[in-house]
Amino acid sequence: MSELLIPLNSTAATDANRFGPKAANLAALATAGLPSPGGYGLDAQAYRRQLEHLGLEDIASGVFSNSGPEARHCALQMRLALMDEPIEAGVDIALLKVWQELTGAKTVVRSSALVEDRDGSNFAGQFESFLGLERKTDFHTAVRSCWAALWSTRALRYMASHGLDPADTAMALIIQPLVMARAAGGGLSRTPDGDMLLTATWGLGSAIAQGEVVPDRYLLSRDGKLRETQSGRKFHSVNCVHGTQSVEPDLVEARCLSDEQATALGQLLLRAEDVIGGPTEIEWALDESGFKLLQARPLEVAAATVPDEIWLHHPRLNGHPAGIGWGTGRARVVNCECELTRVAPGDVLVTKVAGPALSHVLPSVSGVVAELGGSTSHFASLARERGIPMVLGVLDATQRIPDGAMVAVDGISGIVRWMH
Repeated sequence: MSELLIPLNSTAATDANRFGPKAANLAALATAGLPSPGGYGLDAQAYRRQLEHLGLEDIASGVFSNSGPEARHCALQMRLALMDEPIEAGVDIALLKVWQELTGAKTVVRSSALVEDRDGSNFAGQFESFLGLERKTDFHTAVRSCWAALWSTRALRYMASHGLDPADTAMALIIQPLVMARAAGGGLSRTPDGDMLLTATWGLGSAIAQGEVVPDRYLLSRDGKLRETQSGRKFHSVNCVHGTQSVEPDLVEARCLSDEQATALGQLLLRAEDVIGGPTEIEWALDESGFKLLQARPLEVAAATVPDEIWLHHPRLNGHPAGIGWGTGRARVVNCECELTRVAPGDVLVTKVAGPALSHVLPSVSGVVAELGGSTSHFASLARERGIPMVLGVLDATQRIPDGAMVAVDGISGIVRWMH
């Protein structure tokens, strides 16, 4: 195809320095015989060629070498140029060959930055993914948008907090056919109790990733036996053709996976752990032909904390634990992003939807409680990385937890308590 585009079922695509850890991990799964959607990895060299083509190298180095308005202006110049200017001819020829090959299938373009999905900096939800592309113009826009995402305000904040300079890295891409998922979700190969955890929702998995639903939970022992199931509250699903749509009432709390399917997926999760070489977090989809693994990244695992006995005498709510940490603080109930200015250092953020857009508050809070979301959402992944206790899927949390009350968040057991 091209030296810039390598099939994701080839060993060459496992080079994280060329294709980013996200694409490299996916290629490692595929070459190990695990089911994947296939597709191609676009070498980060294509991004570098685009920067050289547009003469952006000096502007890129000016983002973190300057401060205040000048730095913001440089970042804006990077985003606008990458979004608006034509793609370098050689790179575009390679892209169009892939587009033609995938004609007839809806296409996915996903970011695979060289700095993401690494231990300690997973960047979950900080970049871009585009699903169900059917027009060439949209395909080009998606490629440019993924490149430009390296310079978004959200990504720059995240990089600054990890001591990373965007000028020193690059953006590779994943280009695949879309899995027409009947159900999708995530999985954790190790919980603090030594089990495995799967989550599931109807349709595409973005509803879980963005914290928009409370997914089903399936707890399995390490020997693959299904130990516990818990139906979620899946009031809507995400479909590439129709966007977000309501779920039929009888399916809202119906399980997305049978016992046999959950057990089979658990075996795939164990195999993925072997490939990654340690505790692993996956994203998966189920279509008419079976399961497909969409992503795998290293997983942060923490030991449980024994709470002070005083907390055991106070009201409690249960939810889905992010899998790390114990924290206390004053509850700050937030129903809109415009209210985030009320959140002070050490507070416990209590909100309806905990999506990746809120990632900038994580360094200052002592815990997070959300009415929607689950253990494998992008925000939960960021919380594990930061060591921030979080409990998601807590029914009516914003109504039942009084604003200003002292709250304890157990991110291991999934329990929230507060003092009257």
